[in-house]
Amino acid sequence: QVQVVESGGGVVQPGGSLRLSCAASGSIAHYVLGWYRQAPGNQHELVASITTISTTYYADSVKGRFTIARENAKNTVYLQMNSLKPEDTAVYYCVVIGYNYWGQGTQVTVSS
Repeated sequence: QVQVVESGGGVVQPGGSLRLSCAASGSIAHYVLGWYRQAPGNQHELVASITTISTTYYADSVKGRFTIARENAKNTVYLQMNSLKPEDTAVYYCVVIGYNYWGQGTQVTVSS
């Protein structure tokens, strides 16, 4: 079982940027990885995912603003978040898709 740990969350003003990192305990080369988020009172939402050949998916709400990338040599996946909006405020989770391995989450707060 692969364990994943997120980092990089914080408080940022609207229009700002953050980069989230997800470090895995083992090789990620053969896994599809994704970032989910959950805002208070809402269900989990898939924000972005990346396949083993780096095909990406983005939710409509983040297209053009967020970029997911993987670095297999470092067993790490990233989520670059630009032009952040207050509605991006949520706990962000790294997930090994298909295996349902979740990290503990990292809080992102967008507020002036």
